[in-house]
Amino acid sequence: MSIWSFPTKIIFGAGEIQRLGQETAALGVSRVLVVADAGVEKNGLLHAPLSALGKAGLVTRVFTGVDGNPTEQNIEDGAKAYAEHRAEAVVAVGGGSPMDAGKLIALRAVCSLPFEQLDDAIDGGVHIPGNVPPIITVPTTAGTGSEVGRSGVLTVRSTGRKTVIFSPRLLAKFAILDPELTVSMPKGVTAATGFDALTHCIEAYLSVGDHPLADAIALGGIELCAQHLERAVTEPTDLAARGGMMKAAMMGAIAFQKGLGACHSLAHPLSSEHGLHHGLANALCLPGVIAFNASAVPDRVRRVGALLGNEQDCARAVAGLRARVGINGGLAGSGIREEHLAPLAKKALEDACHRSNPRPCTEAEFLELYRASL
Repeated sequence: MSIWSFPTKIIFGAGEIQRLGQETAALGVSRVLVVADAGVEKNGLLHAPLSALGKAGLVTRVFTGVDGNPTEQNIEDGAKAYAEHRAEAVVAVGGGSPMDAGKLIALRAVCSLPFEQLDDAIDGGVHIPGNVPPIITVPTTAGTGSEVGRSGVLTVRSTGRKTVIFSPRLLAKFAILDPELTVSMPKGVTAATGFDALTHCIEAYLSVGDHPLADAIALGGIELCAQHLERAVTEPTDLAARGGMMKAAMMGAIAFQKGLGACHSLAHPLSSEHGLHHGLANALCLPGVIAFNASAVPDRVRRVGALLGNEQDCARAVAGLRARVGINGGLAGSGIREEHLAPLAKKALEDACHRSNPRPCTEAEFLELYRASL
């Protein structure tokens, strides 16, 4: 077992989910809303968290009304459940969607401003109050790193666009990273979420700006993905590989406080408009974006390629890893057709993530990046 603070307190180790109750009770709360999704509940992944909370005497209510890409309605329903339970804290269990939803449910408990006004693209985080209830995160996947992130993502009703709500006040009080909770992930989910972690690390490292701390963490995360992702897919009970990917996911989320890039701007509308898993959307678009960015930051792209086994062709190294973990084909294999691309390119341009991409992107270039990923 290890405990890190950066700045979220992170409890890492197999079996450490048993500490959830005592750590939550130590925050001085007695009633908690447990936020998950139907898949987490169906796969039995709530048993251990609920048992640990119950042993500590905490009164719980479970809310599982979270879609694969959280919607404004999900957050409103969760906030209603929070109020009805008279909850004092949120424990979010699952992948990125329940953890993002849990943060935003906690926010909605104390802030009624429209999410459009809270959008990070317009610095809406300045409106987030300081009394957001305590948030505790328990990841059951190794991808988004939302457990240590200071943002929540939802699809806003009025725009149909995935919107980032960002503030240090959304940081979890603590996160428990227990590799045993990820063992039941199917191979496809392991691969897709793992590519989400890899994309976070790569895009953070390549993004514009001077942030040596984020760069170093991103490089460490890329190395962990190179070492552990394939093994986590092919040997699902290997706790060392599972733990390595949990660390990589956590490090990716810490690193991308520096910024992300064009791959995320491509991926977000694929999720909001066509329901693609976010990690899969990133995986399908990442090689094309790396090739696009190579002329802008050649030394950095080569360094990433070297960590992935091909210093001279980073995009090919990424595509090779993608194939080895079973992600084959392109966007067409997920139902995306040529006629979808122009509306998607328009949405990608509206997405704020590409503002920190090392090479500026036009709508026409986003269209070509989608075509390259078909």
